[in-house]
Amino acid sequence: MAGIYLHIPFCKQACHYCDFHFSTQLGHQAAMVEAMRREMALRKGFFSPEVSLETLYFGGGTPSLLEPDEVARLLDAAAAHFRLNLKEVTLEANPDDLSLEKARQLRAAGINRLSIGIQTFDGALLQYFNRAHNAEEAERAVWNAAEAGFDNLTIDLMYGARSLSLKLWEEQLERALALPVQHISAYSLTVEAKTVFAHREKKGDAITLEEEEQAKQFERMQERLQAAGFIQYEVASFGKPGFFSQHNSNYWKGLPYLGIGPGAHGFDGKKRYSNLRNNPLYIKAIREGTPFSEDETLTAEEVLNERVLTGLRTIWGISRSELEMLHPNWLQLHAQTLDWLRQNAYLEENEDRIWLTPKGFILADSIAFQLFT
Repeated sequence: MAGIYLHIPFCKQACHYCDFHFSTQLGHQAAMVEAMRREMALRKGFFSPEVSLETLYFGGGTPSLLEPDEVARLLDAAAAHFRLNLKEVTLEANPDDLSLEKARQLRAAGINRLSIGIQTFDGALLQYFNRAHNAEEAERAVWNAAEAGFDNLTIDLMYGARSLSLKLWEEQLERALALPVQHISAYSLTVEAKTVFAHREKKGDAITLEEEEQAKQFERMQERLQAAGFIQYEVASFGKPGFFSQHNSNYWKGLPYLGIGPGAHGFDGKKRYSNLRNNPLYIKAIREGTPFSEDETLTAEEVLNERVLTGLRTIWGISRSELEMLHPNWLQLHAQTLDWLRQNAYLEENEDRIWLTPKGFILADSIAFQLFT
């Protein structure tokens, strides 16, 4: 299974926590769509001819700024240059873009899954994050999508902000569970370099909660969403049975994917590339027939460590056979650490695989670092 990621690098305004590549200059949108169509033509040999692509993901930025016909044209370009057997076509949408009519148009264009960036239903926090929507628009967007016929909906939530109490977080979860969604992604607020929050933090502002308080919010989320029938199949991802994100699951399983657009990344299993994070220069390079990107061939050690890092974030964990193929002595090398993690209920294993427990999920990255080679 393989997929395509399309990065739509435009936003109406900059969220204070976001370090993804985007521009608030929307005048180049039509030229960008054409450049991305051309990049797909330039990269048509990325996958072997027999590889069938099953997922396509419009990320950003704000893909819901695209006109429905632009979405359709990008999908047409993918069909023209790759072998498609699409099961999941996701588009990230901001609530303020998602009218009932827009939702219907996106579905008609070929989107079958919407990822709605709510982050919070609290008005003060929405302003603090510099989001463009309000709480009423957040809820209405989900109902609009459901009325338009979408039966595979996910929303994003964010916890860990300094002003988010445990009680307020519980209220956010209840409001989310009252909506017709089959999937919820929830991320801990982090302060990324070159963001508004990073600037404020340097001036002495406290942006995030202490780790202990964030852990309480994480654990409460696990309890409440599990009770509502959601499965935590990845550290930040909760889905009803049959509604796990297929595209993101491919990332975590180390499968190849093509990245299209400025700032997008691609991976063929051994080599990773990243496109230029500059809209005008990206468009210029594509017009000249050269995808402007940097390549990096991963060492065997880097491939192994990346599989440990991504695999342990999921309920599937890592197979012993894959570990032995990547490093014949890995299990012996880390036997003492694995034993300690198992004894302290952070990790479980059987004869086939190794995986983290719900308790271990909250420390997934630090546990993975302990198991790097």
